[in-house]
Amino acid sequence: MKIFIYITYFFLISCTDSKIDLVEVNATDIKNEINKFKGNKSVLVNYWATTCSPCIDEFPMIMDLSKRYKDHLKVFFVSADWIEDKDNALEFLVSQNVQGLSFLKNQKDNDFINQTNQNWSGALPFTIVFGKKSGNVVDFWEAKASEKRFIRGIEIGIKEGELNE
Repeated sequence: MKIFIYITYFFLISCTDSKIDLVEVNATDIKNEINKFKGNKSVLVNYWATTCSPCIDEFPMIMDLSKRYKDHLKVFFVSADWIEDKDNALEFLVSQNVQGLSFLKNQKDNDFINQTNQNWSGALPFTIVFGKKSGNVVDFWEAKASEKRFIRGIEIGIKEGELNE
């Protein structure tokens, strides 16, 4: 019976019209993707895991903000789940209607954390905002945050450099 359930599950997942691409990456791969938006959009990167309740709690709010700021902001989600839990991460992303490119960490934890941000303790969730003009980190925070906190970081990223023009 278990075999039948697993086969049915994988058949249903493979038949869904998922518009998400969950790619295994290291910290450098993520930075390279972020750099593609320099000068065009601010980028918010949210590091999360399916086993992290605060991550799951703030996810719908981040999705709403990504829609609200879609013309000025690109949002990337990076799952810190283990590689063997990739299906769980993908299932969760699909359930949240995430589309496009998302990432799954495929690097040793300490290396990934240190190469992502020297000030990150490794706690989840972790969010970084990159400025539209420079592509540099303009804000970051650990732990679950309020919508107001996210908006402040997003607006810093979008407006970065505008005062100097």
